[in-house]
Amino acid sequence: MSRSNAETPLCLSRRRFLLAGGAGAMTVVLGDLFPGRVFADDEDRKGKFAAYPKKRIARLADLEVDRPLEFQYPDDGPHSISFLIRLGTKAGGGVGPDQDIVAFNTLCPHQGGLLRRSYDARWKVAGPCPLHLTTFDLTRHGMVVAGHATEALPQVVLEEKDGVLYAVGILGLIYGYPSNLAFVKEG
Repeated sequence: MSRSNAETPLCLSRRRFLLAGGAGAMTVVLGDLFPGRVFADDEDRKGKFAAYPKKRIARLADLEVDRPLEFQYPDDGPHSISFLIRLGTKAGGGVGPDQDIVAFNTLCPHQGGLLRRSYDARWKVAGPCPLHLTTFDLTRHGMVVAGHATEALPQVVLEEKDGVLYAVGILGLIYGYPSNLAFVKEG
């Protein structure tokens, strides 16, 4: 004897219960992740950037092609050693009349290997890192050319005004910092 659907009472199957519970949970989670309106006005869509300190680095006239100049930014800690370089070729994020002046932090983002004095003028790269041989292309925002790193070398954002270069921010997280501004003293 077969059972017909007419004899079974309407009930919630296990599958429908799990789908309904999952949909309810996702509604709660998405509501927490995206509070407020779903579609924001243009003024709400603008990115918000951290307020980095502005630091004078060098004069344009003092820079030579392929001669790195070391400085510390955004603070004076051991992880803040950076280098400024005039590449002689246009670079991503470059400033100056030829857009060839860039600056980068000297710590490899993979495991913090020190890239000081590792600039290769032939290829316009920093590296290889002494820990895992990662090499970074300085003409392309410090992107990885080879090696184990998965992040680009943190690039110091530069600003040029009246022949003077200033560091005004950093793209990327400096190795060993929970935040690039974690150790910056205010005032």
